[in-house]
Formats: sequence, structure tokens, C-alpha cells
Amino acid sequence: MAHHEVLIVGGGSAGLAVGAMLRNQANPPGVTIIDPSEKHYYQPIWTLVGAGVFPKEVSERSEADYIPAGAEWLKEAVASFDPDNNSLTLANGDTHTYDVLVVTAGIQINWDQIPGLKDSVGKPGTGICSNYSYDTVESTWQNIRALKKGTAIFTHPSTPIKCGGAPIKITYLASDHWRRNGLSTQIKKKFIKGGPGIFAVKKYADSLTKVADRYGVERVWKNDLVELRPDKKEAVFRHMETGEETVESYDMIHVTPPMSAPDFIKNSPLAASTGWVEVNKHTTQHIRYSNVFALGDCSNLPTSKTGAAIRKQAPTTTANVMAYLDGQVLPKQYNGYTSCPLVTGYGSLILAEFDYDKQPMESFPFNQAEERYSMYALKAYALPQMYWHGMLKGREF
Repeated sequence: MAHHEVLIVGGGSAGLAVGAMLRNQANPPGVTIIDPSEKHYYQPIWTLVGAGVFPKEVSERSEADYIPAGAEWLKEAVASFDPDNNSLTLANGDTHTYDVLVVTAGIQINWDQIPGLKDSVGKPGTGICSNYSYDTVESTWQNIRALKKGTAIFTHPSTPIKCGGAPIKITYLASDHWRRNGLSTQIKKKFIKGGPGIFAVKKYADSLTKVADRYGVERVWKNDLVELRPDKKEAVFRHMETGEETVESYDMIHVTPPMSAPDFIKNSPLAASTGWVEVNKHTTQHIRYSNVFALGDCSNLPTSKTGAAIRKQAPTTTANVMAYLDGQVLPKQYNGYTSCPLVTGYGSLILAEFDYDKQPMESFPFNQAEERYSMYALKAYALPQMYWHGMLKGREF
């Protein structure tokens, strides 16, 4: 049985950022990262890959290149947690113990939860596409480019998802492509969401509504996709309140699948009733286990699940882990900051930034609810560089 000073579960954005920040300390603790993945993906760029702006390969790197210097990498999956005994068990049966556990295991995409989706998404001729995996993201652009007339549906489930703005972003990009090619009146565009509105922060919601009106996007609220019938090109939606089901025909459908905490977290003592790791929303420390911390998509921090949120959560977690190891009071608080770079077309973007209270927390000295090319350039060109060379290296900015 191996023992670790700090054991990090998950080598995605949050795990690598915290691991690097811990190793960058003047007196760094021992850090071990558990993750079975060979590859690491910069997923925020997949919206632009799905719109034909970049090839998907720009998003992919080798995981090994981003394991922090001095950290150990266990290329395994976690099977179960035993926080009462400060231990966890890997899929290969090995048990590992820790002084501090940091859970950064990301989000689980439940492709099989919608009958008809898993076997048809990304397949030629089905019209079914999704930006939510490396294997299917290019099919979105193939479908957008091929559609000359008919009905295009874009879905957004009622579950929490990573990058809550992504479903409306691809709706706008597709609409802009069709507009530029004189196809606006030939294609009926529908955005169907399990939630109650276009965006949670009114300032940005007002601007996004104007964009949707400009493109002629029909919006349907409180309806969840529950089944696909690929042979008939039909999608079944269920109203979240009445339970009434409706059938929509489509020529193309972009599906954002339902998501949840990973099963090995849901079924563990670390989970809240919702399935996510239950932490204090300001310190990221577990509510019941003081030597456990969690951040990023797998946590129940009540903010959007974005890389920008992790960028602010990681320094808080790092400072608090160091304090815990030293027997000190946890010094740092996270205010719920998150950011959603909302692409509204080719070359235009609304940069939404806000806190737990849904109050704007803007970085620039202008109204970020207005569409700008400068903010589009920030997303497309600057943020990926800041991610690979800054955030994953443990640098704060």
C-alpha cells in the first residue's frame, strides 16, 4: 500500500493546475496525480472546431508533457474512495493512502442516457452531431456545411453541463454560416433547452436574446431531449413540468448530452445528494472530511463548470491545501467567479464574467455584453496559449 502526501484524482485542467501550483511552492509537498488518459484536450476550442474554424488536432496534447515536474503520475483509474480511512482503491485493485486528497475528476458525459444517440452521433447521413467529444466534433462542421434547407435543432439538457454557453454558441455560429451563404430563409433554426431561459445573468441574456432574434432562432424552454429516432430523423422532447412529450423532425440536430458526476464519485461517501463532491463553496474543502478538497466540474461549487472558474478555484485550493498541511487556518476564499466567452458569430463574442450572486465581474473597461472582435480574438488565439503555457504550468494570471 503506497502512501502520498497530496493525492490528486484527475489530470484535467483542475488537477494539473493545482498539481503544478503545489509543486511551484517554495517548500513543495509530494504530489501524485492519478489519471488513465494518454491525451489532454483543450475543450473550449471545440466550439470553433465544430464551426470549421480550426482542425480538432489543435486541441490535443500528450498528458505526459503536462504532468508537473517532480510529481508522480499513476496512469490508472479510481474505482472507489474510503475517506474514513484516508484511502482509495484503483481499478487494478491497488490501495493508496494520503494526507490530503484533491478530487478533480471532471464530468461524466452520459451518451447512453438518450436512446438512439450513442450509436448514431457523428455518423455520416444521420444528421446527428455533437461538439462534446474529440471523436464527434468534426461531424458538426460537416453537417452545418452540408445543410442547404430544412430544420436544424440545437439541444441543451436540464442537467449541469460543462461550458453552459456552448450549446447556444454553436447555434449562433451555424446560423452565421448559413446567413453568409444566403441560406437563412431556407433553414429553420430551433434552440431547445431543458432550462428556463437563454442565460442566467440578465445583462448577458438580454444581449444574447437580440442575437437570437437577429438570426431568427426559435427558442423553446423547459424541454429535454429524451429520445432520438435516427431512421425517421425524429427527436422526442419532454416538458420538464408537465411531462408532455413532443416529436420534432430534423434534418440536422446538434446534441448536448446529459451530464453528471462520474459514477465512482456518485457512489462514494464524498458525494452530496446531487452526486457531486460536497465542498464548502468558498474554501473548496469537503464538508465532512477536512483533508479532502475538490474543485472543477466534479465538485458541487454552485457556479458554471468552465475552465475560467477553475483558473480562480485552483489558487484558492492550493493555498488552502498548503495551510491544511501546516496545521494553519485556511486563508483563501473563492467568490464563485466564472467566465463564459459567448461566441455570437464568426469574429464576434460577448465575454460574460460573473460571481456566485450572478453579478457581472468584468475584466475590461468596457461593456462586455456588447459583441466585439477583440473578445473573439481573445478566445480563439490568446486563451489557448494562456492555458497551455500559463494555467497548466501553475502560473496565476
